[in-house]
Amino acid sequence: MTTRVLYLIACAAGPTQYVGTGVRRAQEAGWDVCLILTPSAARWWNDRLGELKELTGHPVRSQYKLPGERDALPKAHAMLVAPLSCTSLNKWGAGIADTLAIGLVSEGVNMGVPTVAMPYFNRAQGAQPAVARGIADLRAQGVVYLDGAEGYEPHPPKRGNPEHFPWERALGAVDAALREAG
Repeated sequence: MTTRVLYLIACAAGPTQYVGTGVRRAQEAGWDVCLILTPSAARWWNDRLGELKELTGHPVRSQYKLPGERDALPKAHAMLVAPLSCTSLNKWGAGIADTLAIGLVSEGVNMGVPTVAMPYFNRAQGAQPAVARGIADLRAQGVVYLDGAEGYEPHPPKRGNPEHFPWERALGAVDAALREAG
């Protein structure tokens, strides 16, 4: 049996402080996890990237590779963007792939890789008109965007609970998307 490879892509949002929990939950579900961080999220882990590399068994990526460099990660069977920040949502929806994290999913979803996104931002951020447009654009491309009762409901400003991010719900959606893709 081939090991399933999951690209877990984490943005600079509160639950990224606890991304190790998401990695462990995915591993418990049978995934070989490759962790990709946005540059801002990588700064949060800068002094502890070795910890995440040891946990995943892969380099933690946050930058594009140089021309001529080999890919450091195995090919993904599925991608999960969690937590997805408001900034990364808006950039991704607009097709701005200026980071490795957004570049991978922008390309992957359009190459048939099952892609799931679960946001984490507050209601004030979510009220921006660009958010609704970004969500609609991602869904039109086939991204499974988990919000509301099936995902994450934006919290009141300054009242989030990042330690209790619903990783299991996100991973369940990844499994469902992979089954649906055949």
